[in-house]
Amino acid sequence: MKITKEFTVLEKSAVKLTVTIGKKDVEEAYNTTLSGYVKNAQIPGFRKGHVPANVLERKYGEAIKADTLGNLIDKSFSEIFENETENRPLPYAQPMMDEAPVFDLKKDLTYTVTYDVFPKVDVKEFAGITVKEPQVTIGDAEIQDELKAMQERNAMVTDKKDGTVAKDNIVTIDYCELDDKGSEIADTKREGFVFTVGTGENIYKIDDELIGMKKDESKDIKKTYAKDDEDKDLAGKTKNIKVTVKAVKVRDLPALDDDFAQDCNEKYKTLEDMKADIKRNMELAKSRKIKELKNNSLLSQLVEKNPFDIPASMLQAELDGRWNMMAQQFQTTPEQLEKMILASGQSKEAMLNEWTGDSEKMLKSRIIVDSLIKARNITVTPEEIEEQYKKIAEEGGMTLDEVKKHYEDPRSKEYIIDDTKENKLYDEIYKEVKVAKGDKLSFKELFEQR
Repeated sequence: MKITKEFTVLEKSAVKLTVTIGKKDVEEAYNTTLSGYVKNAQIPGFRKGHVPANVLERKYGEAIKADTLGNLIDKSFSEIFENETENRPLPYAQPMMDEAPVFDLKKDLTYTVTYDVFPKVDVKEFAGITVKEPQVTIGDAEIQDELKAMQERNAMVTDKKDGTVAKDNIVTIDYCELDDKGSEIADTKREGFVFTVGTGENIYKIDDELIGMKKDESKDIKKTYAKDDEDKDLAGKTKNIKVTVKAVKVRDLPALDDDFAQDCNEKYKTLEDMKADIKRNMELAKSRKIKELKNNSLLSQLVEKNPFDIPASMLQAELDGRWNMMAQQFQTTPEQLEKMILASGQSKEAMLNEWTGDSEKMLKSRIIVDSLIKARNITVTPEEIEEQYKKIAEEGGMTLDEVKKHYEDPRSKEYIIDDTKENKLYDEIYKEVKVAKGDKLSFKELFEQR
């Protein structure tokens, strides 16, 4: 087929493709389509396969032209993009025809389509980039905090013998607000509310007022809240609250000894074994989190210094993907999720708008990484993948065979290859930008960073 093509770059990573197909090819395609009609047409008065072509042209002329046009466009598209890598349409971006082409057997056929392509970004601007690395030390205090959390997770919860509320007790209360006349306000009533005294995890923050109360005791509490209270519904107001203590329980924490370690995991023989493993896991988690924060900071700065537009279809596909994933998490369909969101007083459109900024930033970051990997021709060897398997096995407490089995299917294997390429890219870039010491953070504060 004789084809001429012309690509015109448009804004926001769009391309206009103008295609011209020679008159001879148009005629041949028309005759092929017409022959198909002749072969298969069934018209009263004619045997199948013997209907004269001119009869079919009179009866189905526009349909024959439309079929020919569709076949020519499909065939020309296949030929154009067989070896075209620069201007391929995005898989989710349907090429749109500006206007229907004029079909004339005596002329060349010309048609024009526009579509989105993968954004092209030439990342060159690295000047002035500084990545700060948080300074986090894991010592005895951090390990003790984790041991305490493990104690609480393994604690027995029992009724408190004297039934008197104290800090760290687990209480069950009934409560409601009272009006100026001391009558209950119906829509504020709550029964069987459970929380730990001292955590402040209750609406009215009445931890201190409960201390000293006993099981089955009721009490009217009058509390005035500061004008700058973080809860806007309480700020500057005075509330009268009626509370009844229904249950008081205590946590019976297990002793921190070798038996406790063995109960937590049979791989531990002593408490010191468990402490060593806790520290190792915390160090791994710290390293991963610091790496994540550094990479996010680096990419944010690269996105800012190397501006480019995201195609509308790419952003929409990302938002649709997030919506569908949310539906899966709620174990429902995307359509049912929209009804659930509407019932809660929100809308799908508002949620997608809220997600747009983060989605754009994530897409741009991903495109920059892909562009740099290609520009720097970063590849990985089988030996490097083998080392990655060993690292995963060591950090995850698995055997090498278990790791390899996990990554044996093509998609998982592709993931680890891409991840290894990205790690090599970051290693290169951190040699070219400034990496400075960041703030000193506790282990807990580190994981509060975004």
